[in-house]
Amino acid sequence: MPAGAARYLVGGAVRDALLGLAVADRDWVVVGATPEAMQASGYIAVGRDFPVFLHPQTREEHALARTERKSGPGYHGFVFHADTEVTLEADLARRDLTVNAIAEAPDGVRVDPYDGQADLEARRLRHVSPAFVEDPVRLLRLARYYARFAPLGFTVAEDTRALCQTMVASGEVDHLVPERVWAETERALMCDEPALFFYFLREIGALERLFPELSALFGVPQPPQYHPEVDCGIHTLLVLSLAAADDAGLAARYGALCHDYGKGLTPADILPGHRGHEERGVIPADTASRRMGVPRALRETAYLTARWHTHIHRITQLKATTLMALFEAVDAFRRPDRLENLISVCIADVRGRLGYEHRAYPQAELARKALAAANALTGAEVVATHGLRGPAVGEKLRELRVLAIQRAIHGRELAARDITA
Repeated sequence: MPAGAARYLVGGAVRDALLGLAVADRDWVVVGATPEAMQASGYIAVGRDFPVFLHPQTREEHALARTERKSGPGYHGFVFHADTEVTLEADLARRDLTVNAIAEAPDGVRVDPYDGQADLEARRLRHVSPAFVEDPVRLLRLARYYARFAPLGFTVAEDTRALCQTMVASGEVDHLVPERVWAETERALMCDEPALFFYFLREIGALERLFPELSALFGVPQPPQYHPEVDCGIHTLLVLSLAAADDAGLAARYGALCHDYGKGLTPADILPGHRGHEERGVIPADTASRRMGVPRALRETAYLTARWHTHIHRITQLKATTLMALFEAVDAFRRPDRLENLISVCIADVRGRLGYEHRAYPQAELARKALAAANALTGAEVVATHGLRGPAVGEKLRELRVLAIQRAIHGRELAARDITA
């Protein structure tokens, strides 16, 4: 550390330690140093927009104390100022929430000018200053913090909630870049209660602007005999909650979020039924994913889940040829993880209904059994057994796999006339 400078642990590391949670990353703010002095002390410059350095041994981030001034709309509309005169309190003032504006010196002495420790005790998420409204990313971060900490009893302060509503009404939220929306959404999806992220956005009016496909599901009815919760939006977030409770991975959680987007496009004259929502859901699931720049593998999970999830529900009613088409569509022979993601969503879909939370789902094992039976057959065996070559090998392999699926699901042979039906 340069002579005359001081460093303080800040942000989530201090907050989580005070809550008794595991600390993942440790970030530091440095007061009284210049970029040149940091580099002369061996720190490695990595910041593009403002001075940030990596510690030469620990590689922990050390940022010079700075202030910021709003200069334009959106996340990038800021001018930053960092020099040796910027105080720790001034640096903490630019942070989003009081619980993130606590600093701790290496000797353990804490600096808490905005009463973040009191808010931790009160289980309250509260903004540091009115400047909260200047950065729309803070709205998403708050929603994510709420999803993470609400299970610990945290609530959002009413004046902070009001500021979020102001950001939506003023159009500031519309300046969020898609990559930042996805970055916060991805982290929120992996919380224990990811549905709270979306419920909070809906409460402040931001869901329609950021997730229009999900927002369109609220208020859309479903048959109460199958969906006691009735509302499609509530059902979708119940499904997401059940997927999280089952410790599903990111792909399955994202698939759960998108699986019923087609119900937002159901013609009014067939409500509360949703015949054909699977096909209708492919385009909105793909559109939503592309808008946010969702990685390709997750995007494919989303639209494949929308298209095929009810087929797994009805697996005992399907022709073997139809189930084979499903396996091919999701590329299950090469990517069995895709089928597992689909199954995870299907389990959550059935259990994500009021009173259905512990319902058995034998379809999952049937689907796995059918894939295993079909996958046990190989092209090499077809060549060895039938002496075929070229395209005939693939045709025969598909025929035999359909027969294997028939035996696995229905316990009997398939009539020859039905093999290519």
